[in-house]
Amino acid sequence: MVEERTTVTINLDGVDVQVESGQPLIDAAQTAGTYIPRFCYYPRLKAVGLCRACLVEVEGPRGSALVPACTTPVGDGMIVHTQSETARKAQEGVLEFLLINHPLDCSVCDKGGECPLQDQAFAFGAGESRYVEEKRHFEKPIEISDLILLDRERCILCARCTRFSDEISGDPLIEFTDRGNYVQVITFPDEPFASYFSGNTVQICPVGALTAKPYRFKARPWDLEAVESVSLVDAVHSKISVQTSHNEIIRIYGVDNDATNHGWLSDKDRFIFDHVHSEDRITTPLVKADGEFREATWAEAITLVSERLGSFEGGKVAGIGGARSTNEDAYAFSKFLRSVVGTPHLDAQIGDGLDPVFAAAVTPRAEINDLETAKTILLWGSDLKEEFPVLYLRVRRAVTELGANLVVLHPRRTGLDDVATHTIRYKPGTGPELLRKFAAGDGEYATARATLNEGPVIALVGRTGLGEDPDLAEAIAAFALDLPDAKILPLMRRGNVFGALDMGVAPTLLPGRVAIDDEAGRAALEEHWGPLPQGAGLDTTGILEALANGELSALVLNGADPVRDHPVPSMAAAALDAAEFVVSFEMFMSDSAAYADVILPVAGLGEVEGPATHLEGRIQKINRIVPPAGMSRPVWSIINDLAATMGTEFDATSAEAVGTEITRVAPAYAGVAWDRLSWGDDREGLVLPGPDGTQPLEHAPIDRGVPVASSHRVLHTARVLYDDGVMVRHSPGLSGLASRGAAYLHPRDASVLAVTEGDEIVIRVDGEVQLPVVIDPSLVEGTVYVPFNLAGTAGLGAVGTLRIDVVRGGDS
Repeated sequence: MVEERTTVTINLDGVDVQVESGQPLIDAAQTAGTYIPRFCYYPRLKAVGLCRACLVEVEGPRGSALVPACTTPVGDGMIVHTQSETARKAQEGVLEFLLINHPLDCSVCDKGGECPLQDQAFAFGAGESRYVEEKRHFEKPIEISDLILLDRERCILCARCTRFSDEISGDPLIEFTDRGNYVQVITFPDEPFASYFSGNTVQICPVGALTAKPYRFKARPWDLEAVESVSLVDAVHSKISVQTSHNEIIRIYGVDNDATNHGWLSDKDRFIFDHVHSEDRITTPLVKADGEFREATWAEAITLVSERLGSFEGGKVAGIGGARSTNEDAYAFSKFLRSVVGTPHLDAQIGDGLDPVFAAAVTPRAEINDLETAKTILLWGSDLKEEFPVLYLRVRRAVTELGANLVVLHPRRTGLDDVATHTIRYKPGTGPELLRKFAAGDGEYATARATLNEGPVIALVGRTGLGEDPDLAEAIAAFALDLPDAKILPLMRRGNVFGALDMGVAPTLLPGRVAIDDEAGRAALEEHWGPLPQGAGLDTTGILEALANGELSALVLNGADPVRDHPVPSMAAAALDAAEFVVSFEMFMSDSAAYADVILPVAGLGEVEGPATHLEGRIQKINRIVPPAGMSRPVWSIINDLAATMGTEFDATSAEAVGTEITRVAPAYAGVAWDRLSWGDDREGLVLPGPDGTQPLEHAPIDRGVPVASSHRVLHTARVLYDDGVMVRHSPGLSGLASRGAAYLHPRDASVLAVTEGDEIVIRVDGEVQLPVVIDPSLVEGTVYVPFNLAGTAGLGAVGTLRIDVVRGGDS
């Protein structure tokens, strides 16, 4: 666990300095302004002292000795010489050895210009090599995954990549092999480096041994412009550096933010940027005429949308989406629908989330950094490795390095099972009954339940699959709050869904986490917005049902694709088809956008600026570095023009102006300042307090099961990291990583159906798909697992009666 450290005094190169007791000498020296060369050492990895580049001279009772600074903790009175003749000669010798087999190809190496070996050979090396013999040669480069290339000639055997894969990600797929002069880093035979976190090894590699295919030969570091920003791949909001050349995003690196990602990224965070420059991107307004889209001017599109929306009564219009971009975009969307159109029907979730009040205002709410001091972690929700990969790394660290206990409850094996203290499997639909037994510590659950008596407890709660009742997550949270020093972290994956809820893009919330029935909060908002529609609105499922039966007439989609993302895709398709008018704020021709009458092209990654709010309520700033492609515009700008055309002036002259309005209107956001988020004390994020009178968490009903069932088999469907969403589909580096999909069966279920692995079965729920069988012993018998939203599983849905037919001889 985290320990408090005292300050000690050491003598560093003749100067007394105060440093933290027990701190690695290499870090203490750097804090005091003295840089010690290093290659194997990396602050977020365990120190191993492999490369010996950090040798320094330390005086002791028996005289001076050369010690590796990375593995030597500081102590009071320590006398250290980093620049003595002895230390310098040792450092020069290590560098000379490292360069013996290292090729002199800096001019064609992607690492050139930002290479620690290059820099430290210049700063600490002898200046010339005495080695004239032939260097070691390997085939180069070799492709060790779809994203990573390996040049073994450049490798200096620092083991950063292998240690990251073993210690941090838990994917030991890259390792040392051979001995002596033939030692090399390589993957296992016929097993690619198929880690969700492989790009981190490229970033931390101190030479050009590991390179990323999307960046290879694209630019030199001195050609790059960079800005710190936030990844919206999921709701963790990892800190990133967006790097461009000639107005094109060509690389994303992780930024070490202690509160969120520790510098690590998933490969989806790192390589998703390719979609921004896709040739398939919509960059001009499109208007549908005679069933076909044609290009239009902004003036024509804005006029058409304004006239059509204005022709309906406010309550006949609804809005879905708003979780894909900044808080400012979501705020403008909410304000436009409520105060200009006059509808209460808006939702940032697409039938796959949690109750908005619970998600936005649950208390006490955990922060990600609370995992550092947790004694026990309860995970009953998403498979973190698939849906929150960076949070998965933080939980894994808490367990493997900091000693926390982990209890995982899930319908199938998750990425954290190998480090969990206890794992409990259950059949989808039986969650409420399991919760009753688990809370009581009945029978086989007694040991796992007893583990939760050791606090502080952090409970990560959400929906394990799309068919699971969202009330179950709230019931789990209610149970967890009775545990010692418990805090709750709600899990919803959509990029800025928590920011959108905070901006009032929810049927039961107004901006600033104000409940819709809070009369004082409503009155305060009406002073700024004018009269608002009364009562709670419909959620996404209610909106779709109302569109299909004619109760609603028009729909505004803001970066939402309900046809692919809603648990009942046929309902979404029928609703959009029945709507009299649909307008979509989009970057691509998604399945839902195809139903639109008007598509308005919006700015994307690196093209927008403004804060976003992640799952712990921390607000961080997204920064712009490239202009929007073509005629694309930020959502707030488009809505400003729509409102003006409909007779209401928003005066949204800039994203910052919208942000300033948010601080006046949304109680939880009072005092948030852009300059502090960009350069001030809040650069790593600001955790916003909940408003006064936050609604207490209620014990939700827990007797509702999942309706996706036949007499004895139930469907479990959940998201995976690489799906067939429009951004992954249009990112060349990632699109090939999304599988077609499969049907996972317990061995006994496969035996009853008389199928073996690779056989095809037809699954019918809301739709129908034909998939190959994969045998999965981690499932409870009677559970059929199908990944959601893959090319081969699109349209299946998550709610409905499950039917399975075996394909035999080409027929089902």
